[in-house]
Amino acid sequence: MPDSNKGGRKPRVTDEDLLNVFRESDEPVLSTAEVAEQVPIKRRGTLNRLQTLKEDGYLESKQIGGRNTVWWLTE
Repeated sequence: MPDSNKGGRKPRVTDEDLLNVFRESDEPVLSTAEVAEQVPIKRRGTLNRLQTLKEDGYLESKQIGGRNTVWWLTE
């Protein structure tokens, strides 16, 4: 089970909560904004967490159209 809380306060949204957004989606990829809409953290916080999950090997991503990024599960 991933845990990107490397010190500091306990996150309101766990890594599993974020990964479950992907698992429960009918779409094969999700944008950062789409994930942020599903959790009680702002877009920038969501982006940071998704980047950590990618670094930890749980997600892959691709930048499309300038500043937009789509994400998908590696499992």
